[in-house]
Amino acid sequence: MCESCNKIVKLCNILTLKISQLCHNLIHLIINKMKRAIYVISSFLILSTMFTSCGPGKKLVASRVHVSNLQMDSTTTHGQLNDCNVKVNNLTDERSALQKDKSSLQNENATAHNDFKTLTSASEMTIADQATRLKNLQNIIQSQKDVLGRLKNSISDALMKYKTDELSVSIKDGSVYVSLSEKLLFKSGSDIVDPKGVAALRSLALVLNSTKDINVMIEGHTDNVPIKTMLFKDNWDLSTARATSIVRILTKDNGFDSRRITASGRSEFRPLNPNDTPEGKAGNRRTEVILSPDLNELYKMLN
Repeated sequence: MCESCNKIVKLCNILTLKISQLCHNLIHLIINKMKRAIYVISSFLILSTMFTSCGPGKKLVASRVHVSNLQMDSTTTHGQLNDCNVKVNNLTDERSALQKDKSSLQNENATAHNDFKTLTSASEMTIADQATRLKNLQNIIQSQKDVLGRLKNSISDALMKYKTDELSVSIKDGSVYVSLSEKLLFKSGSDIVDPKGVAALRSLALVLNSTKDINVMIEGHTDNVPIKTMLFKDNWDLSTARATSIVRILTKDNGFDSRRITASGRSEFRPLNPNDTPEGKAGNRRTEVILSPDLNELYKMLN
């Protein structure tokens, strides 16, 4: 039972006890008054009989006065009795109202309990739905990891004849990175792809064309040596032009979907190595082909 219901029950019990005590006191008072009145009246009758022949005396007058006072007391007592009856009726009404409030609170408590059960059931359903959703997300993520793993292996096999200082294939940040060195693709300061680089890109395109749900980003990178020629104002121009040249070879010459590829230039601002040695600078002059899974299905699941 709720705390409010307990309080109401206690109050009802207190009111019942008070009513009982009040009625008991009232009855006792009335009985005493009646006894006193009977005694006085009897005395008065006796005295009246005794003094009838002698005429009214001082005692008779006093008795009459006393009888008058008793009548006044009786009237007062009746008034008090009526007041007590009114108070008893009021207390009875209050008790009835409190019992109604108790019943109402019990009903509200039952309703709240049912609502709590309903909310608990809904919460359990929500938790089950979330668990199912999480499992589906995990399946999608694992499926994409499997796709990337197979794609990396296919690209490594297709480009296995090239040396490690010419290209490398790795997985990082949820994408496959194919890093092609300047040595393989371009002459210094040029955005024209060498024949050996064209052959490597053709082998890469064969793998990409057979792989669905993959987006491709081509990023051009340079070292920190400034360049300024008739064709290129700076390293930004050179890195972007080299990325665009590779996009054209993959799309126009080898049929890769142009809607799934993007060209961008990073200039000198994403170096792999410090630019304080010739070897470090050579490693930074590269073009990266970044292969990322299509995340539309994952976004739909999250939304």
